[in-house]
Amino acid sequence: MSDHYVIVGLGNPGAKYAKTRHNAGFWFLDLLAKRAQVVLRNQSKFHAELAKTGLYGQDCILVKPMTFMNRCGQAVRAVVDYYKISSDRLLIVYDELDLPPGVARLKKGGGHGGHNGLRDIFCHNQDHEFLRLRIGIGHPGCKDAVTGYVLSRPSAAQELLTRRVISHAADVMREVLGDEVSKAMKTLHTVTEPDQGKT
Repeated sequence: MSDHYVIVGLGNPGAKYAKTRHNAGFWFLDLLAKRAQVVLRNQSKFHAELAKTGLYGQDCILVKPMTFMNRCGQAVRAVVDYYKISSDRLLIVYDELDLPPGVARLKKGGGHGGHNGLRDIFCHNQDHEFLRLRIGIGHPGCKDAVTGYVLSRPSAAQELLTRRVISHAADVMREVLGDEVSKAMKTLHTVTEPDQGKT
């Protein structure tokens, strides 16, 4: 198994979706890439944009699937297989309807929670015990409105909260990559209490 850490941000490619709620995972990857001063480049064999970099002393592979959300499992599987990545070296970052804007949560394992991207990753990868970073985007209040909601741009206030919590989440990557996940969880969950997510 490789000792690389793979960080995958979920989203939809193209300018049409760049500023939508569903692309919170891409926003996170963009920030990490900016901090690491690397550029993600398209690699067709992985169906993704990818960059290899050092981050807090750890060899990392940053991945943005270019397959669209509903088929992102194909890209994750291609990267995991090629680099021989174990589940404890895989972090998936995605938008979470069940958390308000301004809140983020780290967790290991669990179900897909109805998230289409995570559901497809489950279909392509039998080991579901990878680490997840869930970035709150809030819920429209009606199940029928979810698709339109996640594919639309948040309000200026919500976007500010989301960008801020993404920055907090990027800060705790030092602990995550240093195998101090519990410490990272405590730090992130303390600075992103739900009452900060109200708009």
